[in-house]
Amino acid sequence: MTDSQPDTGPAIDSTDQARSEHYRFVARLLANAPDAGLLQQIAQLQGDQTPMGRAFSALARAADGAAPQAIAREYFELFVGVGRGELLPYGSFYQTGFLNERPLAELRADLRALGVARAAGRHEPEDHIALLFEVMADIAAGQIALPLDAQSQFFNRHLAPWAGQFFDDLAVAPSAQFYRPLAEIGQLLIEIESRAFALAA
Repeated sequence: MTDSQPDTGPAIDSTDQARSEHYRFVARLLANAPDAGLLQQIAQLQGDQTPMGRAFSALARAADGAAPQAIAREYFELFVGVGRGELLPYGSFYQTGFLNERPLAELRADLRALGVARAAGRHEPEDHIALLFEVMADIAAGQIALPLDAQSQFFNRHLAPWAGQFFDDLAVAPSAQFYRPLAEIGQLLIEIESRAFALAA
């Protein structure tokens, strides 16, 4: 999503690396339907017996042998549609019932303060769930340098109020099949981050 200057500080620890990778993985699948190559990679994922590991295993099973055209159609029905998709994955909509409202203006102000601009060729509003997950991936990776309290503030202001409900809705959306286990991954990530930031407060 973003054009930001990469941080040149020390390498991040394994926890923050994992956070970044999880955010970026979910963001990629919410930004666009996966192509055949990505589906093949996802099908090779192996989870463990943790809730997150089981969700990744379920996603791998859903990807195994899936036709890219079928997943693209599912993505279209969920997020694009004729007129609109089954879900509107925008913070303003979830928080106010309308697009392009105050939550988007507040997010844009915070992104400007961080020196983050929407990347060329991206036209959706910045409060799209995929774009926000990309920002969190950059923050976790240290590409956007923020102390922990500022990370928590950004998360609690722009994701915590609505992202969990979005993933709940995605899990039960009529067209969701491949995207149902991804909803579980996203929901678990939001829950883990919420607990971690609360403990660090």
